[in-house]
Amino acid sequence: MNHRTPAAPDRLPAFDTSVLTSRQLRERGIGAALIAERCRPGGAWQRLLPQVYLLHAGPPSSLERVQAALLYAGRDPGAHGPAGGGREAMVTGLAALALHRFEAVPPLPGVPVVDVLVSRQRRLRDTRGVAVRRARTLPRPQDVGGVPCAPVPRALADALGVIGDPDTVRVLLCEAVRGGHCDASAVVRELADAGLLELPHVAGAVADLRAADRTMAEERLYAMVRRHALPDPVWNVALRLPGGPPLGGVDAYWPEHAVAVSLDARSAMAGADEAAWTRYARQREHLEALGITLVHLTPAKLAASPEQQAAVVRTALTASTDRTPAAYVVVTPR
Repeated sequence: MNHRTPAAPDRLPAFDTSVLTSRQLRERGIGAALIAERCRPGGAWQRLLPQVYLLHAGPPSSLERVQAALLYAGRDPGAHGPAGGGREAMVTGLAALALHRFEAVPPLPGVPVVDVLVSRQRRLRDTRGVAVRRARTLPRPQDVGGVPCAPVPRALADALGVIGDPDTVRVLLCEAVRGGHCDASAVVRELADAGLLELPHVAGAVADLRAADRTMAEERLYAMVRRHALPDPVWNVALRLPGGPPLGGVDAYWPEHAVAVSLDARSAMAGADEAAWTRYARQREHLEALGITLVHLTPAKLAASPEQQAAVVRTALTASTDRTPAAYVVVTPR
């Protein structure tokens, strides 16, 4: 039987990282006795978390704290996926938002607790400086500076679950959209899945989130028209028949082509908002009966594929020459 000879204190192997688990140390020939000796008061090493060790004296860096939290959560350093990651554990909450460079969140050294997201089947407890969050299905992590992080919508949901200040909630939600981190629909879906929309301070902030998403969508629509050399429309107008009922508002309208574009951030965000989709469907049917083409562009599509959305609008404008002339409608600012 082969026995690994424990490494002598003066002949320790070279380490490619400063944070290792007891299992990793054993694999390198360092037994429990030597670990205990080096972690004595005033020793060269220190125990950061259960079964996780820092291989130098002095306080850990922010990155070492994150690495220790992931190792404690059971991350396999050799797993496939983002550098140092795999899919079995990832950073979430405020620590992830700090890594995503949210301006409303302190830099990582100022975040006292590292939240880690794991499968709900894992038996794992909170410990000093680490909070465990659970998910039925883990999202695919994003590599942020070599650290596997939860996508921003999930990180936000995990952060807001423990934040009770309405102003902080509002600032974080709006920065997620205005900062270009994600679209509001993904955020609202995560908040709904986490049951956070039932909290008054979160539900109240969603109105500001919708406004921020709407503003971003309008700016992207303006940019799409300019960058792809589409004809200039009239912006943000209401349509109605002469002397008749209103036909609803649209975000862009080309009178000579009888083509309109509508952005409805609420229907895109709500996902299952049947009332919003019903309103849109009725407006579309009414306008098309008058010979007006209504193109529906969601904020998410404008952000993800502006070239494709420009092509959709251009096709509608080009096809207008082959259609029966539309009914005359009155166009007024809204």
